[in-house]
Formats: sequence, structure tokens, C-alpha cells
Amino acid sequence: MPTDRFDVAVVGGGLVGLASALALSESGRSVALLEAEPRVAAHQSGRNSGVIHAGLYYRPGSLRARLCREGREALYAFCEAEGLPAVRSGKIIVATSERELPALGELARRAEANGLAPPERLDSEGVR
Repeated sequence: MPTDRFDVAVVGGGLVGLASALALSESGRSVALLEAEPRVAAHQSGRNSGVIHAGLYYRPGSLRARLCREGREALYAFCEAEGLPAVRSGKIIVATSERELPALGELARRAEANGLAPPERLDSEGVR
């Protein structure tokens, strides 16, 4: 790496850091990307599951819930416009004991409040 001076230093080679560095370099700035790991995207950015996050767990009305909902719908719209496959397959959440049932009720409430389809209660046959 040259020892010249840079216009900008971006710390972190994850998704946000790489995107920021790219945008800055495309604007004509010289950019130094600093990453502690031996490769970029070594943490969460590099382990994308390919799942479009529903936002089920977020507190309704919170910024996180709103951004998740808007981002989810924007990503589905983008995929449709570009002819990319995106499946709205749903999610199965299981209570492993009676004491976890109230938490399922709260998740159902949050799901609806966050713009998701009303949850469907399944028995063991429905899960199969």
C-alpha cells in the first residue's frame, strides 16, 4: 500500500464500509480502507443467509421496525422489477413449552403491527 495521504479513511471492511469506500472513490476521492481482519466481510456481512428479514421481532413503531418494513418491501419490488426470484415463504416459530406461549402471542401482535400477514397457528401436522 502506498504511503501517500488519502482524502478519506474508512474503518471496517463489512458491507457498509465497502459500500462507503466505493461511493467515496467513485466521487473522485482517494480512499484508504482499514480492516482488522485478514479479509473483508469476515463478520456478519460475509454470512448473509439469503433471507429477507421480516422485522417480526422489532417493537412496532420503532425506527428499526419501520426501516425493516420499508427495506423489505423495497427489496421485493426491486427483485420483481429486475426479474430476480424472491420467495415470500413465511417463518415458523415454535414454542417448546407452555410457558413460551405468551411470547408467541406477543410476536403475533408485533407481526401484524409491523405490516406482516396475520400469523397462522399450526399444529404438528400443519408444520409438516
